[in-house]
Amino acid sequence: MVRHQTLAAVSLVLLAGCARPPAKPRTLAVAAAADLSFAVEEVSASFARAYPGASIRATFGSSGNFYAQIRNGAPFDVFLSADMSYPRKLSEAGIGVAGSLFPYGVGRIVVWVPAASRLDAATALRDPSVRRLAIANPEHAPYGAAAQAAMRSLGVYGALEKKLVLGENVAQAFSFVESDAADAGIVALSLALAPSAQGKGRYWEVPLDAYPPIAQGGILLKDTPDSRGFRAFLTGAQGRAILQRFGFPAPEPR
Repeated sequence: MVRHQTLAAVSLVLLAGCARPPAKPRTLAVAAAADLSFAVEEVSASFARAYPGASIRATFGSSGNFYAQIRNGAPFDVFLSADMSYPRKLSEAGIGVAGSLFPYGVGRIVVWVPAASRLDAATALRDPSVRRLAIANPEHAPYGAAAQAAMRSLGVYGALEKKLVLGENVAQAFSFVESDAADAGIVALSLALAPSAQGKGRYWEVPLDAYPPIAQGGILLKDTPDSRGFRAFLTGAQGRAILQRFGFPAPEPR
């Protein structure tokens, strides 16, 4: 009897040793344009529920800087740009997963002023009392290039050029206005719609015909089930609904 009990105990130990260890959590490294910071937070939470065991580690910054980093081997799994040109350039250079280029939304720009300001967001670009206007650096940030194009289209660039305060990305330009380092800013609609911005300022949406369309897209840098799942989620009904709430309407069908 004792012998049988001993054998049974040994068997249980052996079975326990053969049991599979719990699966390690999977982390997807996403390089995302700064205008996506609040939208991606919500997307990440919803994606994790749809793909148990997977989580998003997002890094936010300017699309141009990410492009340069990825070309130099930065270890990201997915790149979400504030335009289509940077992901397309990576694809053309043979960087990333072949055929994985995808559009996910269209950006909008607004003139943003603090809640305590006497400025009217709709007329701030023509108000001579504006001493500093924040925009993202147009050299590497698509939203900065759009802001620059809008000012030229509206005929105010000459009067504002020397008043510009350049942020490394559009989120930094927004923070300049929040911290009173600038009187107003031309920033992403998504940042003005963010929960943390509510009650802190007012905005005027720049007419769409004043700047080229900000078609935003991404590319998979590593071909994994999670990266493909993330792209499918972002461009599917649930992801589209989140992006729409943050001011990114779906791109026009091609």
